[in-house]
Amino acid sequence: MASGLAALRILVIDDNPQMRTIVGTVLSAAGVGQVFYAQNGREGLSALLACQPDVTFVDYEMPQMNGLDFISGVRALDGDQRMTALIMLTGHSDRRRLSAARDRGVNEFLAKPVAARTILGRLQSVILHARPFILTGSYFGPDRRRRSTADYAGPRRRASDRLGETLEI
Repeated sequence: MASGLAALRILVIDDNPQMRTIVGTVLSAAGVGQVFYAQNGREGLSALLACQPDVTFVDYEMPQMNGLDFISGVRALDGDQRMTALIMLTGHSDRRRLSAARDRGVNEFLAKPVAARTILGRLQSVILHARPFILTGSYFGPDRRRRSTADYAGPRRRASDRLGETLEI
């Protein structure tokens, strides 16, 4: 993986300068070609359009524009930049917050405090195991299903959808 990292362009958005430095240093030490930085989601959207990164690490809680609004802004863009891989940095890993980010179109999560191994692991995940993007009336982003259910072949894949189906015995 190291040889291909030199071609990557990565954007790190976090209001905490130490966190930007930690993530950026790990990425640079691993061989990432270019790392760009922004202090909040608003600056991040401008940087995303100017730098056209392959992957963006974005903090959940920031002033001016938080990570959720940044994700919504990216997924609403026209063109290829709307498909930029987004990794959410968060110190709040409760189900409600994770679901909110997932429903806006985040690709992966990275809980703080971070370690070099987890930063590089999430990067590897969005590059080597990218999920297909889905467009519906109310959602655009990576497929939220992380696994397929091989034992079900019908049109209704959710357990709640199948509850109303008639089972033949």
